[in-house]
Amino acid sequence: MGELLQFLITGLTIGSIYAIVALGFVTVYSVTKVINLAQGEFVMLGGMTMFTMLSLGIPYLFAFFITIIVVVILGYLLELIIIRRAKKADALSLIILTIGASIFVRGIASMVWGKNPVKIAPFTKNDPINIFGAAITPQSIWVMVILLISVAVLYLVMEKTMLGKAFRACSANPIAAQLMSISPVKMSSFSFVLSAALGAIAGLAIAPILFPAYDMGSMLGIKGFSASILGGLGSAPGAVIGGLILGLMESLGAGYISSGMKDAIVFSVILIILLIRPYGIMGEKNVGKGGL
Repeated sequence: MGELLQFLITGLTIGSIYAIVALGFVTVYSVTKVINLAQGEFVMLGGMTMFTMLSLGIPYLFAFFITIIVVVILGYLLELIIIRRAKKADALSLIILTIGASIFVRGIASMVWGKNPVKIAPFTKNDPINIFGAAITPQSIWVMVILLISVAVLYLVMEKTMLGKAFRACSANPIAAQLMSISPVKMSSFSFVLSAALGAIAGLAIAPILFPAYDMGSMLGIKGFSASILGGLGSAPGAVIGGLILGLMESLGAGYISSGMKDAIVFSVILIILLIRPYGIMGEKNVGKGGL
């Protein structure tokens, strides 16, 4: 029982990160129909920028928010310099552009921070808490709490504010939204800002658990994208569910079958699910017309 509970806790912790990253993919795709494969680099930048802030002696709380602001600015610049200038390009070209941006950011990060992982202190005292034979660290609890807060804030912004309604209008029908004086260009920028913020938050949450490095964003981006596909690309609830399922499958597969086979197990299960339901668990058949 204790072993199972330990695997479940680990799965929910890493699954929460995948879910936040997946929300970033969904946010951008909903408005721009662009699959931003540089999303994982936002996660990496969150962890590495936090390391720099703390190294400069900035207090933890201030460093936390400064990191988010820095990554948000970079996300805005990505949309402004690359996506907006190539808005008439086809979907494949835009995907290639985001891959190029990801490689560029990774290369700059390796020059700025080096190739060795760095260590970041946890949010609070991190002594393990024993629950029915399983050890859970406060940082793991923080990761799950941050997912809940992120989902709640995203819901409030999208459902209770004019900005969120404008965002959803552009997601549902950009032409009709433009006729209502809503700027799709501004909503595109907002989607990248929001996805960058989500990536930074994911990086900040996971940094004390997984030592950040310049290349950590690659696999996190792949797993986050897989979670968004599993849940249904274009569905925010699906992204959360897909991320949690992905994390649980990875943890249980590593614990009960083989740690070396965990990725193969996870992606095999995803392929089986998508063969049965190609548009994801909570996706719609006409996902191209859907929104958050």
